[in-house]
Amino acid sequence: MEVNLGKIQANARCLVRRLGARRISVTGVTKAVCGHPDVAEAMLDGGVASLADARIKNVVRMRTAGITCPISLIRAPLLSEMEDVIQYCDASYNTEMDTILKLGAAAKEQGASHDVILMVEMGDMREGILQENLNDFAAQVIATPGVALKGIAANFACLGDVAPTAGDMAMLSRLADQVEGACGPVVDLVSGGGSANLPWALGDVSTGRVDNLRLGEAILLGTDPVTGHPITGLHTDAFTLFAEVIETSRKPSPAPTMSIAPELGMLNLVRSDDLRARTILAVGQQDTDASGLMFSPGTAFIGATSDHTVVDSAKAAVPVGSEMKMGMNYSALMRAMSAPDVAKVVHGKQKMNGSAKDREAHPFLTLV
Repeated sequence: MEVNLGKIQANARCLVRRLGARRISVTGVTKAVCGHPDVAEAMLDGGVASLADARIKNVVRMRTAGITCPISLIRAPLLSEMEDVIQYCDASYNTEMDTILKLGAAAKEQGASHDVILMVEMGDMREGILQENLNDFAAQVIATPGVALKGIAANFACLGDVAPTAGDMAMLSRLADQVEGACGPVVDLVSGGGSANLPWALGDVSTGRVDNLRLGEAILLGTDPVTGHPITGLHTDAFTLFAEVIETSRKPSPAPTMSIAPELGMLNLVRSDDLRARTILAVGQQDTDASGLMFSPGTAFIGATSDHTVVDSAKAAVPVGSEMKMGMNYSALMRAMSAPDVAKVVHGKQKMNGSAKDREAHPFLTLV
């Protein structure tokens, strides 16, 4: 995989500028790149106010690399991770009082104070405190030693694939007002969600009290997670996957058959009486979400197994040993970044000039 840090930085800068005009800060979400320090630095160079990740090991990776900005844990902390969460994270997003009590105890042991952001259920049906319970929950957090209530937040288009509406955002603002009406001026942050919120945030309606978005996909891929469409003004090719061709030939399309394996029914077989160029790539489901790969025009995805991806083309066969270039959606990017056999070649740092010659000379170079 080749990573273009300049394009990531440019995407971050564009979004920070556009949202800043609406008085909304940007938290760069690094979970899809496993907390890769170079990508995190590119986000920071683009002006994001802070970083966030879902896994403590990714946060430790960034801290070890020397990143000192505020970092939040956006998945609820595991009870087995309390000490590390306090040590490495400035804040965490929470929905369980038992977890918050243990965070407070761990913070007291380390002589620290930890910020808590409460996730509110707004329709995504993943994590979240029910709205009618929010005031009482906030009061309990305020009374807990070792932690401080920082704000409230919501998720959209994560589990439910439904984009937030202006009404949803107005309700989140009202909830912030209600918490402060019951508990005092304790809500410094109202984080409205992620990249799916951009159409609302950059629209004409009032943003109310929402003053933060947590952006991953928009910065990394330049796309809207709900529609998959490119976002105007952003680069969509900051990440490129290359796979070597290990077989290429002209083969007839197989006749439809009944399969006893349900998963084989997902294969997008191209049925034709013509002999077509069939290419097998040395990349599979162990390496990425093959169904999320994007190929050049004229090349069609047929299917994938653990170690192979098969594509079809009416054009001339691709020579064995050559490479095929692919784009990725968010799922494919996330799997490829976490796969140990996929080398990550980072362009945009002084120690690499980003030329094709460099990549040929160091095909498995990983900069971390």
